Amino acid sequence: MGSLRFEVLKTVGNARRGRIHLPHGVVETPTFMPVGTNANVKLVTPHILKENNVQIILSNAFHLYLKPGLDVIREFGGLHNFMNWDRPILTDSGGFQVFSLKKGQKITDDGVWIMSPTDGSKHYITPELSMEIQATLGSDIVMAFDYCADPKDGYEEAKRSVKLTTKWAKRSLEHLRRISHQAIFGIIQGAVYEDLREMSLREITELDFDGFAIGGLSVGEPREVTLKMVEFVGPKMPENKPRYFMGGGSPDLLVDLVANGVDMFDSVFPTRVARHGLAVTWNGKFNIRSARYKYDKTPIDENCTCYTCRNFSKGYIRHLFDREEVLGQILLTIHDVHFMMEFGEKMRESIENGTFFEFREKVKKAYEKQSS
Repeated sequence: MGSLRFEVLKTVGNARRGRIHLPHGVVETPTFMPVGTNANVKLVTPHILKENNVQIILSNAFHLYLKPGLDVIREFGGLHNFMNWDRPILTDSGGFQVFSLKKGQKITDDGVWIMSPTDGSKHYITPELSMEIQATLGSDIVMAFDYCADPKDGYEEAKRSVKLTTKWAKRSLEHLRRISHQAIFGIIQGAVYEDLREMSLREITELDFDGFAIGGLSVGEPREVTLKMVEFVGPKMPENKPRYFMGGGSPDLLVDLVANGVDMFDSVFPTRVARHGLAVTWNGKFNIRSARYKYDKTPIDENCTCYTCRNFSKGYIRHLFDREEVLGQILLTIHDVHFMMEFGEKMRESIENGTFFEFREKVKKAYEKQSS
């Protein structure tokens, strides 16, 4: 087993309040993980992340393998030292790049040829290489190398992705156990097909992973299809290990994920929408660039305690966006990250005090009406 210990502290229905013990700290669950693809969460410093109670971040093994390269990471003694982040890190294996980087790609039984998005160079990524990359990075949680099929490619390709994902999961697990004591999660694939999800669930959970992830969703399929698959798979995953949904960020989705037993989720959602002027609040999200806020002296959220809301008005932040000043994006990113961390905290509290389902309905109503 890898260096991870998980405990479930309270349940309400399928919703779980848990705790993950990792080498770089304890993660209280359910938890949202901001994405720091290139060893940084866009527009914010590690200090800001800590100030806003970020417990764990996600970085991408394939992108860091390309730049700065493993020689640089080794020189700095791992990713934590390189980016000056002393809390837990989860690294994605590169499997999602099999989905997203189609140009020049070739999938074989042993691995995948992927073209670098930066210089066009071709790289053959195998489960073993992915494990070596992640071992060099020194993340607290490693993801097995998988094949995320595009739902548009149909049933047969989804079936192939399940077979390859199982084959690569075994190789990932065996290789990482040989070279590192890091924790490793297996990934359940199957696209939008229940029988394939069932097959993948059975095959992956038979292996001695430290946790399990639901992959291959939130990749363009309708929200109701996403939830149908999570409702089918989530509660059937092993109860004694963390459950991770890959790619979930919107608060109204997160409460549904947690209701189906999910403990962890990641997304570029809060940082990406912030760069486009969207503030995330308890009353839904709204566009700070709207003309209605030109003379507004109030903060984004009068009840929010983040640096942005304590110091700046909607009118000022709108002005920054209007003049294309990057400070506007920074201030909104700080608020949105703070909100997501507070959201996780309130969600955990609602499970502890038995009011999770009331909390869920309140969040879903707020995001259904969507402020403009």
